[in-house]
Parts: sequence; structure tokens; C-alpha cells
Amino acid sequence: MNHLPEDMENVLSGSQSSHASLRGVHSINPTQLMARIESYEGREKKGISDVRRTFCLFVTFDLLFVTLLWIIELNVNGGIENTLEKEVVQYDYYSSYFDIFLLAVFRFKVLILAYAVCRLRHWWAIALTTAVTSAFLLAKVILSKLFSQGAFGYVLPIISFILAWIETWFLDFKVLPQEAEEENRLLIVQDASESAALLPGGLSDGQFYSPPESEAGKKFDSVHCSNALSPLPLSPHSISHYA
Repeated sequence: MNHLPEDMENVLSGSQSSHASLRGVHSINPTQLMARIESYEGREKKGISDVRRTFCLFVTFDLLFVTLLWIIELNVNGGIENTLEKEVVQYDYYSSYFDIFLLAVFRFKVLILAYAVCRLRHWWAIALTTAVTSAFLLAKVILSKLFSQGAFGYVLPIISFILAWIETWFLDFKVLPQEAEEENRLLIVQDASESAALLPGGLSDGQFYSPPESEAGKKFDSVHCSNALSPLPLSPHSISHYA
């Protein structure tokens, strides 16, 4: 039986792999492809992603929660008017909770301006607010006399510290990675649509493109068929045996 040379086999394998890759590109359903592109473009038109909106809501919750705790503290310590005048007008760093409230306002303004208005895609703003919050609270807990003023001396600094670090974790591990992944998916889908549009005939449902058969394939088929149809040679021993 005849054997094909090794270079002929390499040519055949290369043509088969190119045919499979072309068929894989054209096997993409154009309806699904356009639907994905439109969905990603719709997200871009909204201006802000769902996960970023959730982050902004949590930042707002941070401000409102700290404000609520501060108002409760004002009521507990002798009424809002008297305590408010004592903590704001006669501010004392060692005994007032007003600066913790201002710290929450600072976090809210910086984070909303950076990640909602400017739509920043970097972590420097959250790093700034978390560093300032942590340093200020640690210094206040060490130097002030909050622990001698009841439960709020523990609650307000601890809650502010925890909320600031939760915001950092949420932005760094949820918001920025998810938005980067969605952007990469959009680029991949757009590249696939552009490469498919460059192929002959464009894209349609169920359409496949078959490249012309190579000369090596034709020669292989003719040789294989001639070998299959040729009669087997008979030796003198086999002829004498049947005779």
C-alpha cells in the first residue's frame, strides 16, 4: 500500500485546522451576538453600573447611620439643643462627637464626587478617605475621653471605622473588578463581530463558509480510491492452492 510523504500529511492537517477555525467563527449566532453588543452598549449609556450604584447607596447609608447615632447621643446626654451647643459651639476635641459626624460627611462628599459624579475607576479616593478616617479615629480614641461618656464612646468610633473599611473592600473587590470584566467582555464581543464581518458573505443564521478544497486533498482522495479499487496481487502459491 502507498504511503503519503510526511510533508503531504502536514499540508492536510494544516488545511483541516484552518477549515475548523473558520467554521468556528461563522458558527456564532449573529442574533445573539448583536443582542450582547446592545446589552453592553445599554449599560454604557446608563452612565453608572449597578454595582457602582450599590456602592454609592452604601456610602449614603454610612452618612445617615452615623448621623442617626449622633442625634441619639445628643438626646441621651441632655437634649438636642443643649448638647448641640456644647459639642458644636463649644467644641472640645477630647469630649465631642461632632468631629466623627464631620468625618462621615467628609467620606460622603469625597466618595460621591469621585465615584458617582466623576465616575473614577481608581482606588486613590477610597484610599484617601479610609486613611484619614483610620488615623483620626485612632488618635481620638487614644487622646480623648470618650470611653468615660458611656456606650456611645465605644459605638461611634467603632462603627465609623468598620463602615470605612467595608467601603474600601466593596470598591476594591467588587466594583472595580466587575466593571473591568464587563469592559473586557464588550471588547471581546466587538472584536468577534468585526472579524466575522470581514469574512466573505457576512454573517447569517446557519451560514457556514467552506474554503476550497486544496490540491493536496484531491490527490489524497484519488490515491486512496485507486488503492482501494485495485485488485490484490496473487502469488503462484495461492493460485496452485485454489487450483
